Amino acid sequence: MRQALLIIAALLSLHAMAQRKPNIVYILADDMGWKDAGFMGSDLYETPNLDALAKQGMVFTNAYAGAGNCAPSRACFVSGQYTPRHGVYAVGNTKRGPVPKMRLEPIPNSEQLAPSVYTIAEALRDAGYKTAIFGKWHLGRVAGTLPKDQGFDVDGSFDPPKEEDFIKTNDPKGIYHITDEACKFMEENKNRPFFIYVSHHATHMSIQARQEMLVKFQGKEGKLHKNTRFAAMNAHLDDGVGILLKKIKELGLEENTLVVFTSDNGGLPQSPQHPLRGYKGMYYEGGIRVPFIARWPGVIKPGTKQEIPIINVDMFPTFLELAGGKLPSDKVLDGKSIVSLFQGKSDLAERPILWHFPGYLDKPNPGSRDKVFRSRPVSTIRKGDWKLLLYHEEWVLDGGKEKLPNNNAVELYNLKEDISEKKNLAASHPQKRDEMLNELLKLMKETGATMPTERNPQYKE
Repeated sequence: MRQALLIIAALLSLHAMAQRKPNIVYILADDMGWKDAGFMGSDLYETPNLDALAKQGMVFTNAYAGAGNCAPSRACFVSGQYTPRHGVYAVGNTKRGPVPKMRLEPIPNSEQLAPSVYTIAEALRDAGYKTAIFGKWHLGRVAGTLPKDQGFDVDGSFDPPKEEDFIKTNDPKGIYHITDEACKFMEENKNRPFFIYVSHHATHMSIQARQEMLVKFQGKEGKLHKNTRFAAMNAHLDDGVGILLKKIKELGLEENTLVVFTSDNGGLPQSPQHPLRGYKGMYYEGGIRVPFIARWPGVIKPGTKQEIPIINVDMFPTFLELAGGKLPSDKVLDGKSIVSLFQGKSDLAERPILWHFPGYLDKPNPGSRDKVFRSRPVSTIRKGDWKLLLYHEEWVLDGGKEKLPNNNAVELYNLKEDISEKKNLAASHPQKRDEMLNELLKLMKETGATMPTERNPQYKE
């Protein structure tokens, strides 16, 4: 009798495990560029844990952040919406740089994600998940905008560690604290579905690395990457990922856990992204294309690559589908579930993707359109192999569509043939230009994306 009861109990346990929703672990690096890992081709950076994760899962070679820098990109992920819907366009404000050089008054920026936004954490919590964030939040500091107000059961967020913090803890960018807290959370919630937003401060400046890691890279140099201090900080981030993955395996959760690793925007000038043009803060490829790995044993075929473009707003519908959750009737999502891409399908190949930045960002870097700003007001669309950038100043002030042949409002690139965005095809391919432009304007209308229209009274030529 006792043996029969044990068999029944075991069968019920197996059935429960089979029916359990998958755990979701979303690991987000800060300012880690498309080329900043071994699996993406770096010959200086050592990222053995990320490289192993890439072999165990699927690498998306055309993955994008929702914006060119931290706060708006994170707002896109958490909300599942493009920037016009949540209004977080920049870090701080949209009027950064020499004001007399700004031809337009930019659209004002929101520095926090509105409490009214139904977030990915709320959706997963409502679907029965235990939710947590550890690390960088960057979407609000006042009541109503904190992680616990936005659906996270556990708030392990904290500001970027300063140099004096690092001296005290010897924990670069808080990598090991973030990792340890995430591991504890998994241990405590191993018997129920959970969602963890592992939100790192690395590899954002300033550089922090332990002495032994600095020594490890001393004297080394790659063809593309030469900054050994950055390599050391990058290696610590990879170490944190390895500790987290080891814990998932130790807990017996590997088979039922989707792990996603990516970055919040493109790379830094300290770490070249060739052949991509530009860096963080720009809407050329170097500013928005990011590394992306998804691993889910038994669902995602190991060692595979996916070339179809995706963007971080796709995570909300993807995770929601896996959780079996439902949206409120008034919630609009701009992304698409990529579960089908995990399975090797190609049904999202020709859908358009939008970026909208109606402001100014200072500190131009190599690849910038001009020598004054990293970015001027711009809206961008990618569809298939084609990408179009619409610059608001020339569009609003220099004749718009009627003057396109001469006003420099539009740049058009075929990324399959020109990943470096060196050859603007707007003049030589007017039919494709107009097709892409009309698609962009339609998307902007659907999402409520507004351009700045007022002239800046302080502008001086």
